[in-house]
Amino acid sequence: MDSEEHVCPVCGQPVDTVVRRHKTLGIWVPLWGPGPCYNPKCAAHTDLAVGQEHPAPQDSAAKKA
Repeated sequence: MDSEEHVCPVCGQPVDTVVRRHKTLGIWVPLWGPGPCYNPKCAAHTDLAVGQEHPAPQDSAAKKA
């Protein structure tokens, strides 16, 4: 595992390291990478708090009914 600190590609501020996973040859493999940017002045800013899930996408057909 890398010991380097991840930074936001837009503003250069340090961001959390998060683990995602992908399937390779039938097993799930961890993939470490940069997390979201929480700098409010950054164009890549996210309003989600640490540990909060992304909101589920809303179905446009359900809104019309």
